[in-house]
Amino acid sequence: MKEKITYAVYRIIRFFIWLFYPEIKSEGTGNLPDEAVIAVGNHAKMNGPISCELYFPREHSTWTAGQMMKLREVPDYAYTDFWGEKPAYIKWAFRILSYIIAPLAVCIFNNAKCIGVYHDTRLLSTFRDTVRKLEEGTDIVIFPEHNVPYNNLVWEFQDRFVDVAKMYYRRTGREVCFVPMYTAPRLRKLYFGKPVRYDHSAPAEQERKRIAKAMMDGITEIARSLPEHTVVPYPNMPSGQYPTNREYKENEQVRFEQLQYE
Repeated sequence: MKEKITYAVYRIIRFFIWLFYPEIKSEGTGNLPDEAVIAVGNHAKMNGPISCELYFPREHSTWTAGQMMKLREVPDYAYTDFWGEKPAYIKWAFRILSYIIAPLAVCIFNNAKCIGVYHDTRLLSTFRDTVRKLEEGTDIVIFPEHNVPYNNLVWEFQDRFVDVAKMYYRRTGREVCFVPMYTAPRLRKLYFGKPVRYDHSAPAEQERKRIAKAMMDGITEIARSLPEHTVVPYPNMPSGQYPTNREYKENEQVRFEQLQYE
């Protein structure tokens, strides 16, 4: 009975998000192979997960922080990860807020199309659930950015997500494709780039670096190719400081000209 009630609450919340959140259209879906893939995207704050939950073009499951699915773990995780850089004089308010949102977060993330991700021994369960979904033909969506700049369009990716491809190969004998996905909230679009297939014969560390870099560069290239628009970045910052893809192009041109004179 309790599960039915929480699911009903989730459906109501999802309906209102769908009602007020702008419709997101997909471009580049021809780059998605006719097999289950791992789509790797920029977080764009909460826009990436929301856009995919509502408008991802195929059946999918999204990796999400496992702490957001556990009532006792939500407050510490939310306080540190979402609001850790808030000014000291107001942090007390966000600490209270972290407890207020805990039941809501548990309701949403346990009923949405999510796979909990952990950074301890529970990571094995994340990989098993992911492989099972891929075997069922379900795409996996991952947002692996962390707070280290790569360029002003995308932040560096934690690369351990690539290891799930090794388990998938061992289970199925197939090499999964990773697809770069650029979330552009201001353009109301999800863009998909060219797929990169995992190579089971290469050393694991080499594949982590190769695929993570290919995903970051793929997203960067997509963003650069689009009309000028504001980029919603990974870290929390005032909206007036959001970069544009045009600024990136200009910075790249300056660096290119500097190299010519060196």
